[in-house]
Amino acid sequence: MGSEQEFKEVLYEVKDGVAWITINRPEVRNAFREQTLDELIAAFSLTKNDPSIAVAVVTGSGDKAFSAGGDFHAMMRLNWTNAAQWNDRMQGLAMTIRGLPIPVIAMVHGWCMGGGHELALWCDMVISAEDGMFGQTGAKVGACPTVGATQYLSRLVGERLAREMIFTCRTFGAKEAVEVGLINRCVPKAELLQKTEEWCEVIKGLSPQTLRMTKKSLNFESDELYASWQHGMELLAHVWGSEEATEGMNAFLERRKPHFKQFRDRNKAELDSYLRGIANNENTAPSKA
Repeated sequence: MGSEQEFKEVLYEVKDGVAWITINRPEVRNAFREQTLDELIAAFSLTKNDPSIAVAVVTGSGDKAFSAGGDFHAMMRLNWTNAAQWNDRMQGLAMTIRGLPIPVIAMVHGWCMGGGHELALWCDMVISAEDGMFGQTGAKVGACPTVGATQYLSRLVGERLAREMIFTCRTFGAKEAVEVGLINRCVPKAELLQKTEEWCEVIKGLSPQTLRMTKKSLNFESDELYASWQHGMELLAHVWGSEEATEGMNAFLERRKPHFKQFRDRNKAELDSYLRGIANNENTAPSKA
């Protein structure tokens, strides 16, 4: 018999030893805001209170997306002053997932982009329907993937491909994502739930002590990247509310191309002005009359 707990933006159900956690914002392709992150942290934390749970599965509702990442309507309200309100939630969710004593499976269909892709990176295993699409698109909207992507991508796909993904916003379909080691499995969409349940059945038959200890051991080396996480959070705090982030997100919402060249042009003009000042000896104290 399954057990349920009600949230507003997340569905949580425990059934036959499996915790099913679903982001329930299909109207925005399961993009998350602060309330969603709070509920996800709470839902994953609930699994620690029930030793009968052998595995957790996170997915997205609807048929279009696992998660499109952060909701721009929330992120556009961020700035240097309130950045920690968002960043701490993101890091808190990541550390909650990685700290659970059970495996966490990301069951993906459709979009798995930006912060949504980072959510999948935090999970232990990823299975995707054939329509899954994976990528880091931060550079298109003036955001920075420093909440897991810059830490973990190179460990999965290699340094060169990780940089290509981030610097060019290259995306991968599910089949190619398997080939490059980004995810574990790609299955027909009609079989996604069944294949995920088969994984869960295998895990349920294994030693919970072994799973707990080996997950901790597997995470040991990457846990040492915590300093990089803190560094990434600080970088991200400077990004929120910046002109480039505002332009990128506005462009996305207005369905137009962002005009990032204006910032390069302005920066060049400012640097040229500074260098002319040096050449003209303007960096000297004014002479006294």
